[in-house]
Amino acid sequence: MTIIRRFFEGPGSSFFLFGPRGTGKSTWLRERFPEAVWIDLLMPEEHREYAARPERLRERLAASPDAESVVIDEIQKVPELLDVVHELIESRRPPPRFILTGSSARKLRRGGVNLLAGRALLRYLHPFLASELGAERFDLARALRLGMLPLVWAAEEPEEVLKAYVGLYLREEVQLEGIVRNLGDFSRFLEAISFSHAAVLNLSDVARDCQVSRTTVEGYLGVLEDLLLAMRLPVFTRRARRQLVARPKLYWFDAGVFASVRPTGPLDRWQEIGGAALEGLVAQHLRAWIDYSGGEHQLAYWRTRAGSEVDFVVYGPAGFWAIEVKHAATIRPRDLRSLRAFGQDYPEAQLRLLYRGREPLEISGVRCLPCESYLLQVVPGEPLP
Repeated sequence: MTIIRRFFEGPGSSFFLFGPRGTGKSTWLRERFPEAVWIDLLMPEEHREYAARPERLRERLAASPDAESVVIDEIQKVPELLDVVHELIESRRPPPRFILTGSSARKLRRGGVNLLAGRALLRYLHPFLASELGAERFDLARALRLGMLPLVWAAEEPEEVLKAYVGLYLREEVQLEGIVRNLGDFSRFLEAISFSHAAVLNLSDVARDCQVSRTTVEGYLGVLEDLLLAMRLPVFTRRARRQLVARPKLYWFDAGVFASVRPTGPLDRWQEIGGAALEGLVAQHLRAWIDYSGGEHQLAYWRTRAGSEVDFVVYGPAGFWAIEVKHAATIRPRDLRSLRAFGQDYPEAQLRLLYRGREPLEISGVRCLPCESYLLQVVPGEPLP
């Protein structure tokens, strides 16, 4: 199988590597650290041994005194290991570099990440970027249907793998670990919250759809965020000149996962679903660009109480961009109104409209770019197109 080079670069010191299942954490680590001491907590035997005796890690490394790197895969399975890791970082000279991977932040946030007291940095691995695949592999239509997860991308039957993906989380992360009490309510919540993808989040409406309390929905959404399956996008409020809405927008972490969760039927138009999937695909690229470029930029959206909205605002040391996404092959004058309003308030911003057409255009100070070619040019460490 061809190994696709990732833009992600780990730091030289110990670090946590978070990312949802299927983003390629283990593949990247085995390529980069082939000689590392490897502890895979997804293996039942190893999980049992280290859960019963976390100090076994000390004994394991005592037998490998020259080990320079230690990988503990899915550290959230046995968070008590962090005490031993902390001790080894403090006592061994020089200490090995620990790479601690995880697909859920829930147990770690509750049970011990702070014990490392900043001695391990925090990094995230995302689904593929279009620029990682290159023009010869990246297909926008396929990405909207199946997403960009390496697990799905490399599968012989990607549709079947994608269908099983959310079930994997429900079974292994939610059900087996007892994160939620009522799996049926949570399953209905997943369907209901899929309609909030790329939309302003209204938890009261979701609660009514699920017939559960708003507090329960807030808790379920927290589970999605802990499992790194969804994110809330805040409103850009810096130096605001207009009255803005206060609620965040919601995005699933991968366009294909969103499309697989979203119920479809005779009344659902692909234009509606495809538009949300396209916006989500851009969101996941911008999020990966920020994380891989050092994490110094803010990703937000802009929406006034009068109804003007810009899908994404990227603000930071490398620049200031306002980006609108349209799932259409042509551009109408009204498609530019919100960007132009944003440009009036923030003349420093570079205005971008991404659409499904083929030609780059410049209209009224707004640079209009084909979405596929734009995504292929999103390269970490370089300014956004």
